[in-house]
Amino acid sequence: MAKLLHSIPALAASLMLAAPPTNSKMSPRLFSGAKTQQSAIDAEVQKITKSAILIDTHNDIPSFTVDGADIGTSTSTMTNIARLRQGGVGAVFFSVYVASKYVDGNHSAHRALEMIDTVRHDIIDRYPDTFQFALTADDIVRAHKHHKIAALMGLEGGHAIEDSPRLLRDYYRLGIRYMTLTHTNTNNWADSSGDINKPDVQHHNGLTPQGKDFIREMNRLGMMVDISHVADKTFYDALEVSQAPLIASHSATRALTDVPRNMTDDMIRALAKKGGVIQINFYCNFVARPGEPHATLADVVAHMDHVRQIAGIDAIGLGTDFDGIDCAPTGLEDVSKFPALTRALLEKGYSVADIKKIYGENTLRLMRQVERTAASMKQSAK
Repeated sequence: MAKLLHSIPALAASLMLAAPPTNSKMSPRLFSGAKTQQSAIDAEVQKITKSAILIDTHNDIPSFTVDGADIGTSTSTMTNIARLRQGGVGAVFFSVYVASKYVDGNHSAHRALEMIDTVRHDIIDRYPDTFQFALTADDIVRAHKHHKIAALMGLEGGHAIEDSPRLLRDYYRLGIRYMTLTHTNTNNWADSSGDINKPDVQHHNGLTPQGKDFIREMNRLGMMVDISHVADKTFYDALEVSQAPLIASHSATRALTDVPRNMTDDMIRALAKKGGVIQINFYCNFVARPGEPHATLADVVAHMDHVRQIAGIDAIGLGTDFDGIDCAPTGLEDVSKFPALTRALLEKGYSVADIKKIYGENTLRLMRQVERTAASMKQSAK
């Protein structure tokens, strides 16, 4: 079995050769061998689904539960408990998404608190047999050992701190473990990729001095710095200032899909050099091939493969953006479909160890480094 599993690419090729065409007189014995090989892949997919700690670093189901959707029973969303279990999901960073419209009238913090409450009340507390609240990498591992899904939170939209380090610290105490510096809107201290070409927006050429201070405070707290959505200069400023590795919680590669939201090869290499991880987004507009209106599972694998080629396997993770997108790739339509991705990666030549890194180990490593950086900074301040 071990030798067979280490030759998955050759195995996959033999499957195509061994399967007889319609009306073929090919030997049934040969076809039986192909079925045996297929069964071996099936078994390996099931094994990985059960054993890997699959961490999705960006899921937007709270935007539905805050309005009354039930993660336990909903069939109209990409995420529900049955699908999470079917997909073998081990941990989810639920997105505390604060739309830019809440900036008007200074309602961003109010919305952030509502979103935190829906994660804590409507998801974790409502289904304690399924979810376990998590704050650290070790918490995720413990939840997995108890066959529960670790539930974490990431704040999407730096405007939600309303330019206050006190609010930043409050969010951390409430459980926020990463903050996306911007959403599609430039805020008072960081430029976004979403409006960088809009002449009516006041830009900062990256991070302002206050923005750099927020990065330092996030390092001190142990909150991951998320650079998805930011302008390129903001990324490089954050990379220079941060003592801890950065996370791109839901991004993809600009080399394959040329949109400002995606990361250039140089950005990905720089992120990886500092120990960071790009969590591949599943949104069609960010991963589809040029000229193709709809993405496929193969497109997602292509983005992962590109990162592996330019920055190494340790730089890849998963940040699907499920329930925050209106178009998911064919074959990866919801959170139950991760086994199909596992199969595709095996057939592409990824080892079991590679897949486990992508699914969770790279993210756990990054989290532990952020936690160590915070501990070191606090120790130095004594």
